Amino acid sequence: MKKIINLKKKFNKFHDCWSPKIIAGFNNQEIKLVKIKGNFISHKHNETDEVFIVLNGKLNIEFEDKTLVINEGEMIVIPSGEIHRPYSDEECKIILIERKNTLNTGDKKNDLTSPKNIWI
Repeated sequence: MKKIINLKKKFNKFHDCWSPKIIAGFNNQEIKLVKIKGNFISHKHNETDEVFIVLNGKLNIEFEDKTLVINEGEMIVIPSGEIHRPYSDEECKIILIERKNTLNTGDKKNDLTSPKNIWI
């Protein structure tokens, strides 16, 4: 189905950080909006690559050997199995693309683990 999705309106529908919201799906993939601020946990996704597209703010991703800064208007693809820890000092708005039903904390579960299948 052809449908225009207004990202600004979708981002205005939620305020919580680190809790991905699904806005579309295709070919067993989900497109999610996420607001992030502060620290997340180191984790990996064994079954899927992840795409982070920064719409607003600055995203830092710490890997085992270095930390990369992804600025507004930039993106990064994180290969499956790669340990990473995203964080941001100020609120950052991102689009996240990953396989359907992927847990936001990957191979770990804790208080930052979000429920799956939250559509807005």
